[in-house]
Amino acid sequence: MKKSNRELERIVKGFASYRRIQILGLLQKEPELSLQEISEKIRSDFKNVSVHINRMAVAGLIMKRNDFHSVRHRLTRRGLQVLKFVRTLE
Repeated sequence: MKKSNRELERIVKGFASYRRIQILGLLQKEPELSLQEISEKIRSDFKNVSVHINRMAVAGLIMKRNDFHSVRHRLTRRGLQVLKFVRTLE
């Protein structure tokens, strides 16, 4: 099923930041990281990373999974496709 232009815009905005691309790459290498772990690995403020993660989740690039005391994050199929696309621009 074809996506509307608005849906495509939401997806593009989901990765339209160097930090978000950095997070996508990190989660490809190390799936199931918590927000705290992502924050430490990319050396960025916890709150800032949280905003990026939420935007990517809304865009369908990342899925969240509750793991008792924390939330784990991993790429969705769309997230993997977007990362592959972005790498073709290098």
